[in-house]
Amino acid sequence: GALLCQCPLLLPQNREGTAYEGFVTAQGRDFHIRILLPLDFQLKNARIECSWHLKKILHAYQHILKQRLHSCPDLVSFMVELKTVLEIALKNAQDLHIPWPPEYYSCLVRDIEILGWNKVTYVDTGLTTIKLKAEDSSGRQHLITLKLNAKYPTEPPVCLVDFPVHFAVSWTPQSSLLDIYNQFLAALESLKEFWDAMDEIDGKTWVLQPENPTRSATTRRIAIGNNISVNIEVDPQHPSMLPECYFLGADHVVNPLRTKLNNNMHLWDPEISLLQNLKDLLDIDFPSRAALEKSDFAKDCGICYAYRLNGATPDQVCDEPRCGQPFHQACLYEWLQGLPSSRQSFNVIFGECPYCNK
Repeated sequence: GALLCQCPLLLPQNREGTAYEGFVTAQGRDFHIRILLPLDFQLKNARIECSWHLKKILHAYQHILKQRLHSCPDLVSFMVELKTVLEIALKNAQDLHIPWPPEYYSCLVRDIEILGWNKVTYVDTGLTTIKLKAEDSSGRQHLITLKLNAKYPTEPPVCLVDFPVHFAVSWTPQSSLLDIYNQFLAALESLKEFWDAMDEIDGKTWVLQPENPTRSATTRRIAIGNNISVNIEVDPQHPSMLPECYFLGADHVVNPLRTKLNNNMHLWDPEISLLQNLKDLLDIDFPSRAALEKSDFAKDCGICYAYRLNGATPDQVCDEPRCGQPFHQACLYEWLQGLPSSRQSFNVIFGECPYCNK
């Protein structure tokens, strides 16, 4: 009865009265708790199980509560003590959570109003994270995420963008969101040429990797033909220059392409698009995904019989022209390592093709 008065939400779970479960209330909040008593009802051997939240709040008061368990004559008096400790713990926890200064909010709202709410796509409930949207002159949508701290506008927010280059904001205590936004727009324009080049590649060729390129991705692996592809690394600051190219495929197909690229390098024309330059220098037409998927281009790996393996495609091809079977690098490495006849020299492993034994 006395326990019910003190803790109306804590109920006995068995006839013996050795297990109680329910809630303890403090500062108008309920916390889940379970108390297990030994059969002799000795409190000092009792077990108390709390929700992780309550555990966190009472963490610093563990020794006090253990002491109280030893000294309290019965469960009722212990529950009174527990509630007192909990009240103190909650009051101290609140002091730790100091609200941000009111000027912060008034200043931020004023800054958003100057910038225009139509540019805001997201604000969290605490007004500490804001996402702004912008469109570049090619019509692409971009987002910038701002994480503000309590000293705003004295200190700048942390800015997160999907860019291939570092984005640094120049900031003074007089700066506002509008200044960041204008710097964001200027950065978008400086990267316009890079994204135009990448968008043309993504639209007109079959990009094998990355599957869903982000705006910060500077590499593309482009399909050329049957198990032949080229990996290009574009410099975002000089997108009209010849990118770094690395060919993947069987030697007898890759070597002529490599030679063509080396012989025609002087023909590279910064005035025309990157894709057109690659076509001219290599003297090829990059086939579209639809055209290649109809042919037997997307041949599965000869070991695992799948095309994609953790995002990778089969890019190791047997050099025997009549075989030309592709394999994933990981599958082939594992296969060759298991063969007693294969040998390894530094980071290169030599062995027979699982298909034609060449």
